[in-house]
Amino acid sequence: MAKVTFDENACKGCELCTTVCPKKIVMMAKDRLNDKGFHPAQVLEMDKCIGCKFCAIICPDVVITVEK
Repeated sequence: MAKVTFDENACKGCELCTTVCPKKIVMMAKDRLNDKGFHPAQVLEMDKCIGCKFCAIICPDVVITVEK
């Protein structure tokens, strides 16, 4: 199973990662803000992640790490 981690305080909330996930499991954490005042990206259903790394590839700030 793949594991996705985010450097939440570096995330600027651009939501690009949410648009490329084939499983539609990357979403913005609407319940909290990071140090910059943005809603950071998150994955709630990690067991559904296929490790494609599309989210990490599209992230302009390189805040996403995908491990298999």
